[in-house]
Amino acid sequence: MAGLSYKDAGVDIEAKGRFTSDIYHQLRRTFGPRVIENPGGFAGLFSLNHESKLFSKNYQDPVLVSSTDGVGTKLKIAFMMDRHDTIGIDLVAMCVNDILVLGAEPLFFLDYMASSKMIPEKMKEVLHGIANGCCEAECALLGGETPEMPGFYHEGEYDLAGFAVGIVEKKKIINGKGISAGDVVIGLKSSGLHSNGFSLVRKVLFEKAKLDVSSKNKAINGTIGDELLKPTKIYVKPIRALLRHYRSKQVVKGMAHITGGGLVENIPRVLPEGCSVRIKKGSWPVPEIFGVIQKKGKIKEDEMFNVLNMGIGMVLIVSKYYAPSIMKKLKQMKEDSFVIGKVIKGNKKVEIV
Repeated sequence: MAGLSYKDAGVDIEAKGRFTSDIYHQLRRTFGPRVIENPGGFAGLFSLNHESKLFSKNYQDPVLVSSTDGVGTKLKIAFMMDRHDTIGIDLVAMCVNDILVLGAEPLFFLDYMASSKMIPEKMKEVLHGIANGCCEAECALLGGETPEMPGFYHEGEYDLAGFAVGIVEKKKIINGKGISAGDVVIGLKSSGLHSNGFSLVRKVLFEKAKLDVSSKNKAINGTIGDELLKPTKIYVKPIRALLRHYRSKQVVKGMAHITGGGLVENIPRVLPEGCSVRIKKGSWPVPEIFGVIQKKGKIKEDEMFNVLNMGIGMVLIVSKYYAPSIMKKLKQMKEDSFVIGKVIKGNKKVEIV
């Protein structure tokens, strides 16, 4: 009788090897000149000082910035729809938007994609989305890990985690320290729910309202599943362009990526002592999906603002003097933005009035 093999235990090393070989071209399309190719290596290589003159012009005291994140139970929507080509964009967005708020330029990205049994076609779809997200974020997909863990996940399901590294000149770190009363709060439009609050959303729509991903609602285009699976917006290009435009002045005093906790929880993370923010309801259009969720779940308005982004995915806090020119620049880039509030004296709170 033959002895047991790793494959008998549920891990197919040969299949994983074929998958890794097949997907290398996805990584390569995200590479720029700073990536040192190392196919099959144990780690990725990235040259900070590829063009020494350009690097020394932009960075005298460079600081590396890192972030890690996932997409939470939004994965359940991908499983329900058996659609996996956009969830990777969410993964990249959640990480690069976090390092962006410090003024950082994203450099490279790593992913972790675990399953009980590797399904190559499904994994290729996920990776395609990750690569698309990296292209949009102008960073390299430098590598990743795809473990098979038999018995650990439900059949056909997987989990994702992402890791982003960026760089910023130390004196140009945007940390909110210069924020003061009278500053203007600018909100950048979200693409929808992004990747937070899905435990509540699924409970409301699928358990309470008895809908499914194929259900339609006259308030939104397409199916409920289509709306929920819209990928998280990546703000790298407009924000980086804005920061380059005002290279000699640090006109953006603070930024907040509006994720779990909504405007109420995320804006205070960048406020200095003695400052609060007053947000004016009605100063931006709230996408219809939020109204559908609130109505179906009979959710109080305060709870909506405490959990979901309500149509604003990124917040900039700028001086009143520069606000008009910043709004003009964002409009030129076709970036939907709104003056949604102002900084007031207070104790690091957000008032919504």
